[in-house]
Amino acid sequence: MNNVNEILEYFPYLIKQKILEYSNKLDLLEEIRIRTNRNILLKIGQEEYTVSYVITSKEVLEILQKICDNSIYTYQNQICNGYITIKGGHRVGITGNVVLKEGQVINISHIYSLNFRIAKQILGCSKELLKYILNIKENTVYNSIILSPPGRGKTTILRDSIRNISNGIKDIGFKGINIGVVDERGEIAAMYKGIPQNDLGERTDILDNVSKDIGMKMLIRSMNPKVIVADEIGTKEDIEAINYAVCSGVKGLFTAHGSSLNDIILNPMLKTLYELKIIQKIILIEKDRSLKLIYSQQ
Repeated sequence: MNNVNEILEYFPYLIKQKILEYSNKLDLLEEIRIRTNRNILLKIGQEEYTVSYVITSKEVLEILQKICDNSIYTYQNQICNGYITIKGGHRVGITGNVVLKEGQVINISHIYSLNFRIAKQILGCSKELLKYILNIKENTVYNSIILSPPGRGKTTILRDSIRNISNGIKDIGFKGINIGVVDERGEIAAMYKGIPQNDLGERTDILDNVSKDIGMKMLIRSMNPKVIVADEIGTKEDIEAINYAVCSGVKGLFTAHGSSLNDIILNPMLKTLYELKIIQKIILIEKDRSLKLIYSQQ
């Protein structure tokens, strides 16, 4: 409920009270969706609930102003990316009239909807994954991809893996190592005013709001990581940066979209990693969120 209270502070009093009518269910709250001239919708677990309150465009703007500390201009870059990260690591998605200049988004005006996604760091959820990706003998990790369709928690598992690898695991004699995280969309660390809102461990360096390919090279050149981490790889530039990292002696831990090894092979970019045998382990998150090792060089 503490996470929810952080979110509710951004809402006008009357809306806050309407949402609190569902207080007995809010521990499982995942999203609050507000749309101009529409009722508020709550995603709680796998269910959706309608809050009987039609929100106005003025109220949407009022909420956005509060999110931006009454300075929307200061948050312009984040708004252009379609979301804002707020204290606690929660993310607010934004839609409206997109303003383009030379093919680049320079603003989103006439905001129509906001989607509050409640952040929940699940400590310990990577325990099963670590059995596959840790190289205890060399005190490092295998170059690995966590594979799953959207919505199965791959970023959550990745986040907890980073924390454990960074801190070390005394029970198995694994010493913590330096990790460089490229958090392109702010979903891993959830940086808020320069401070990660999620615990990624004591030996972790983070670059956010930068493309994965540029970020990986920056971290390798400046921070001497033993492991480089990025979420949802797949572009030609990503693959080139991963190849650069591996050739520099850095191990990699990544996630990608897919539901089988065949999806890796059919993706022309990810196929390159597979054929060059850069990736040593591929672990699939199945529908029931259990893990399955679907590829291993070991």
